Amino acid sequence: MSVPYTAELDTALKAVRLASQVCRTVQSRITPDVLEKKDKSPVTVADFASQAVICRTLADAFPNDPIIAEEDSAELRTGEQSAFRDRIAADVHSVGLTGTSDDICDWIDRGRTTTFAPRFWTLDPIDGTKGFVRREQYAVALALIVNGQIEVGVLGCPNLPVTPGSETRGVLFAAVRGQGAFAIPLDGETTRTRLSVRRTNDPKDAVICESVESGHSDHDVSAQIARSLGVTAKSVRMDSQAKYAAVARGEADAYLRLPTRADYREKIWDHAAGVLVVEEAGGKVTDVAGNPLDWTHGQSLAVNRGVIVTHPALHAAVLKAVLDAGVR
Repeated sequence: MSVPYTAELDTALKAVRLASQVCRTVQSRITPDVLEKKDKSPVTVADFASQAVICRTLADAFPNDPIIAEEDSAELRTGEQSAFRDRIAADVHSVGLTGTSDDICDWIDRGRTTTFAPRFWTLDPIDGTKGFVRREQYAVALALIVNGQIEVGVLGCPNLPVTPGSETRGVLFAAVRGQGAFAIPLDGETTRTRLSVRRTNDPKDAVICESVESGHSDHDVSAQIARSLGVTAKSVRMDSQAKYAAVARGEADAYLRLPTRADYREKIWDHAAGVLVVEEAGGKVTDVAGNPLDWTHGQSLAVNRGVIVTHPALHAAVLKAVLDAGVR
């Protein structure tokens, strides 16, 4: 008997692995001089190249599947961007995908879908751009949504240790609904390690994970919530959906993404892959009101506010502390 979504998972793993290799290559070129000048060109090159690689790989396997992604090539197609296009093309070619600059722009634009469909992929080619520039944590995030439900999710985290505390870095986190979540080294080995959230029943013992950037999540309110729960451990701050991976493999007990503006709604590509990885590792994900996330509104989580990620035994206490802090 065939296992559901085997082909989709294999394709997603291949696509994210290739894109992660591209991102690593580009990130290795970031020098102190680039950082000093606050030059964003490396992350822009990696963003476009990563999206091109993934969209091309998905098109080869599933040509009829729409993709909701973060980037489009409109600016790249202008005459003054020809040198930039050449840099992106070189990085795409480095992983064995050949095409002209126009071809690569067309691959990128496969991600221009904005509306819900019965079956579609959602992609963030580099989640955590500031972490990427700092040569810290970032993720390549890809998920398949079918009938409003995430069925496949893959996170590429090139800078995370393969196992907690390991010197070796680079790991893929993957999940298929109903089949569990697992980690695979980005390089060499194909051993799959089953993931499981940490079962910390007492909120005081919890480790909370949050965004580095205060613009992404309200740090002051997070600190208030931690005090309310009696948490004594310092919050772990890292960029990107690597935070979902930290919860899924038991390095942290909760991830809080608290609204910073009344009108802000999260983008689906910032969460879909990580959500399934955590859920399949035994965790629970809701918005700040305790509602499940709704993936049927195109690019955004239009009917949800914020995100709470933890495990079922801790979720009620964290949710109460969030509501008591006045987060709505």
